[in-house]
Amino acid sequence: MSLDHRLTPEHEELRRTVEAFAHDVVAPKIGDLYERHEFPYEIVREMGRMGLFGLPFPESYGGMGGDYLALGIALEELARVDSSVAITLEAGVSLGAMPVYRFGTEEQKREWLPRLCSGEMLGAFGLTEPECGSDAGGTRTTAVRDGDEWVINGTKSFITNSGTDITGLVTVTAVTGRKDDGSPLISSILVPSGTPGFTVAAPYSKVGWNASDTRELSFADVRVPVANLIGEEGRGYAQFLRILDEGRIAIAALATGLAQGCVDESVRYAREREAFGRPIGTNQAIQFKLADMEMRAHTARLAWRDAASRMVAGETFKKEAAIAKLYSSEIAVTNAREATQIHGGYGFMNEYPVARMWRDSKILEIGEGTSEVQRMLIARELGVEAA
Repeated sequence: MSLDHRLTPEHEELRRTVEAFAHDVVAPKIGDLYERHEFPYEIVREMGRMGLFGLPFPESYGGMGGDYLALGIALEELARVDSSVAITLEAGVSLGAMPVYRFGTEEQKREWLPRLCSGEMLGAFGLTEPECGSDAGGTRTTAVRDGDEWVINGTKSFITNSGTDITGLVTVTAVTGRKDDGSPLISSILVPSGTPGFTVAAPYSKVGWNASDTRELSFADVRVPVANLIGEEGRGYAQFLRILDEGRIAIAALATGLAQGCVDESVRYAREREAFGRPIGTNQAIQFKLADMEMRAHTARLAWRDAASRMVAGETFKKEAAIAKLYSSEIAVTNAREATQIHGGYGFMNEYPVARMWRDSKILEIGEGTSEVQRMLIARELGVEAA
């Protein structure tokens, strides 16, 4: 595999297109939406018209025929301006639509993917539960076979894109039986929005990502057809682990974008802000901070592009995805803190983008596998996991 991660002309054209969209369309609107905790419906509609929700899917299902690298490029450019918009795209593609594409039947793909790829509909990924976060194998939600239907009971928490006006489905993990040793058989089942017994709670009050949709879901004797099983019965946990491996690349790209956005805003501020009769950017202390911030963002970009290139080439990428997610999320937090420091008191004011970036950065060390989980995965791939 080539270590040259420079973009092809097609990928560079995509990058420039999304960069312009982020600055011309997202930036002027998102601050107000963020402070009002409003979902950016019009921005999402435009993203759908641009084909961003269909980037990594085949044209035969309504997609753009691109790859996961293309998705990462779009996420990075969006997150340089705002993470709420970026996470809406990331969750809609890698968590909402990808399970159907990777593991669904041909009939399921034909029914759901065209609307998911167009952005007309959003899908959600129901894995996390109130009593089991990092321990995804501890699923308590159950699905019992009753004739030609599954009867689902349980609760899911922190689910992105699950309660918008355009949410069409959530794919949930549920225990559908037991193995001979008593361990659970976990399966994935597609539940359409509006199914009786499927309740979506009010949006969470969050520290960040305030223009994205995150809610708790409950299932009380929810009945869906047996045909709504995604993939093989009992393989849901393994399927979701694959989805999370891919999603870590996407989150790494998003985190890299946030880290780079902190550089962008800090360089602009350092050139304009004067103290003691000169721009603060002429001070070596500020220059060193900016240099370190740029170094981190550059390295994170190489890491996620390396993982994405391995995935696109059909090579193993689990370790590289974990490294990219771990590093990029942690340096995003660091860059957000440093950007706030460079801005001084103004960095604490919500009218400045870095305040939003500071609030948005912390969740990147938690969602789609905490930093601790990433370190466990990396150690496991090195062959030194605990007995």
